[in-house]
Amino acid sequence: MAVCEEGDWSRPQIMGIINATPDSFHPASRYGSLKRAIKMLSDGADWIDVGGESTRPGAEIISIEEEIKRVIPLVKEISKHGDVSIDTRNVKVAKLALEAGAKMINDVSGLRDPEMMELVIQSECYVCIMHMLGEPGNMQSNPEYTNVVSEVNQLLISKARELVDRGHSMDKIFLDPGIGFGKTLPHNIELLQSSEHLRPYSVLWGVSRKSMIGEICNQPDTCNRLAGSLAIAAKAFYQGIDIVRVHDVREHNDLFSVLETLEG
Repeated sequence: MAVCEEGDWSRPQIMGIINATPDSFHPASRYGSLKRAIKMLSDGADWIDVGGESTRPGAEIISIEEEIKRVIPLVKEISKHGDVSIDTRNVKVAKLALEAGAKMINDVSGLRDPEMMELVIQSECYVCIMHMLGEPGNMQSNPEYTNVVSEVNQLLISKARELVDRGHSMDKIFLDPGIGFGKTLPHNIELLQSSEHLRPYSVLWGVSRKSMIGEICNQPDTCNRLAGSLAIAAKAFYQGIDIVRVHDVREHNDLFSVLETLEG
């Protein structure tokens, strides 16, 4: 999808977040369940993104066995009701999730593991390639770039091109600049203002309730960041972003319905 011209707006798809974790950064999103996922689908979610490992700044690594225990039963049940994405950095988890019914791999490590790229190609699944500087445990320790837009986009596009060159469908690739994953507030703002540089690939934004909203709005508590999240979603609408990954599906669906109606 290209950046929208005036009068040619198109709503992003909505990806609802299900965190099967006890420690994700937004407390209200922890301990995700099938019931919550079904509610998101009824509220207008196009995708449900299931994750079993917190990747918040400073998060500790869990075992693959624990991650599997948290997510695979959920993926199996949720996929009976709607399209599921598996949020994981681990090839074994991703493979089991695809076998359980997931249709997308959302890899926050940006296909660093060559085996993950092989799995994407062999399974012909949808994939979201996200940029992360370092690891969750250290990514916010003084992140530095010479040119954040150029460096982030170059890495994402090079991975996407490799997939396409090896026969993967371009229509199944989404690129995520990784807001908050090894970036300062100025870095995040620059990236959100420059998504057109990721075209012609599809773009996913995951900014819901993140710390950049807390910094801008002086809202340290994640429960007070919905308004800021909706503001970024409105920008996503006008930039033609393809998917927004959010905690609050109904509110985002309502926002896009109003914007579509107003734009006629």
